[in-house]
Amino acid sequence: MISSCGRHVIVFNGEIYNFLEIKQELIALGAAFRGTSDTEILLEGIARWGVSKLVPRLNGIFAFAVWDRKDNKLTLARDHIGIKPLYYGWAGDTFVFGSELKALLPHPHFRRRVDRNAIGLLLRYNYIPAPYCIWEDCFKLPPGHMLVLEHPAARPQAEAYWSIENAIVAEPDQAGGDPDRAVSELDALLREAVKLQMVADVPLGAFLSGGVDSSTVVALMQTQSAKRVKTFTIGFKEGEFDEAGYARAIAGHLQTDHTELLVTPKDALGIVPRLSAIYDEPFADSSQIPTFLVSELTRRHVTVSLSGDGGDELFAGYSHYPPARRLWLLTRSMPSSLRSRVAGLLWKLGEPVLNHDRSCDPASGTVFDRTRRYKIQRIAAALAANDAGSFYQNRISRWLVPSEAVREAKDCPLPFAAPRRRPAGWGAVESMAYFDCLNYMPENVLTKVDRASMAVSLEARVPLLDYRVMEFSARLPMNLKIRNGQGKWLLRQVLYKYVPRKLVDRPKMGFRLPLANWLRGPLKAWAEDLLQPKQLEQDGFLVGEPIMAKWKEHLAKRNDWSRHLWSVIMFQSWKRNWT
Repeated sequence: MISSCGRHVIVFNGEIYNFLEIKQELIALGAAFRGTSDTEILLEGIARWGVSKLVPRLNGIFAFAVWDRKDNKLTLARDHIGIKPLYYGWAGDTFVFGSELKALLPHPHFRRRVDRNAIGLLLRYNYIPAPYCIWEDCFKLPPGHMLVLEHPAARPQAEAYWSIENAIVAEPDQAGGDPDRAVSELDALLREAVKLQMVADVPLGAFLSGGVDSSTVVALMQTQSAKRVKTFTIGFKEGEFDEAGYARAIAGHLQTDHTELLVTPKDALGIVPRLSAIYDEPFADSSQIPTFLVSELTRRHVTVSLSGDGGDELFAGYSHYPPARRLWLLTRSMPSSLRSRVAGLLWKLGEPVLNHDRSCDPASGTVFDRTRRYKIQRIAAALAANDAGSFYQNRISRWLVPSEAVREAKDCPLPFAAPRRRPAGWGAVESMAYFDCLNYMPENVLTKVDRASMAVSLEARVPLLDYRVMEFSARLPMNLKIRNGQGKWLLRQVLYKYVPRKLVDRPKMGFRLPLANWLRGPLKAWAEDLLQPKQLEQDGFLVGEPIMAKWKEHLAKRNDWSRHLWSVIMFQSWKRNWT
């Protein structure tokens, strides 16, 4: 779309939720509009105030590029939290960008050269974090960033227009740690966020897992809707993974119009071959499968769906935070010089000596050297960490040393994990949640939901990640997030206003599926085809021996290596389709 003055041209993906507010300001300044779209309002706002002044005010999910015809300047921008993707890079001397990598590939000068370091990141985290990308010379624009290009030959640096730490400094906790005031403020913020995101001229619904996050979103939707909200969930035949009954109970209490689908291994098998096309890059969070299936179910009934994603990161809901904190404090009880020496010795002890590894024959009754080495590496990494962020970074890694499985890979630093970016005084859990907010949430959780929903033409919205809610949560003291070892305390207090405790107070399950069992059963033949040792060696990216060792151990039920293997399998599947 071209601005009314003819100077600016925009391409835009997403939704601006506060567009009417911005429109009223522009009308008061004399602006006239040709239509009613948020795209036009965004464009006219840029023409009036400039990109850098307007973007921080936008409340929505967006990625856009705007060309200034007068100054010959291109500006890219991505939303505060990173809900919508934006890739950019070079094809020869041409600067290219898009919301999907597949949009860049047809350029005649685009080099399809896989970045080995990105494979290493994939195996370590199960996703490729920004700014890295699977293709060389390509990057992801990080959340809350803009990039300005004034000459194609230039190599511009992305610059932040918004960040958590700046928001904390700008406005400290206003509730002062008062629980009642904090509950009231969060309730009001979430109500407003949900209300804004319920505005749609197409059928609207919500994902409902029965957990705290999605139940809160649905409860706030139903209290502000004259109609029964349409809710959707999926379940599994394997009872230990099935949350459908919990979702059904919440839906019954809130009196939503509820639909559920029982997922079988056959359903998953039908989706797996499509994953590499859906996700553009290799992506290895196995809950991508149920996420796609619930999106597909939802799209049969509505066009827009609200999701509860973000609660775990914003309100310290992950059950692994407290034990990780305890281990961190335990390692800190040792003098730093002693920790350093012990870590060095353990790293040497844990170095792979492939010629001396024991047989991977499942019939062997011995304990594998490989398993011991894995545990030793974990302990060494915990002792060697200099701060809680790097400690946590190692703790959540799958392949802790990716170069063991990826040829010529180097371990790349994550720009959004540096200690200098964290506010002074933060404890271990704050640092862990901060890492997840800047890495895991946008690059894993939101990537999973966005690609799955877009693949079926469903628009997914995430009201818990309204940037104002994120700023509010970042300012809260930890005792309003975790109490008695249970996370999301404050968010739970809001939910208890609408839903009885007995319906939501239970151990967290997450959006999981029985991947370990499926890899030994209905997905086994497909996985083995992708893990052929000769093919792994011929491709030249992966080291076959440690991968096959984990595969044999997994099949023999000696260890559950499903998450380690899934990243390898997803890369192999992606490579077959895109290289």
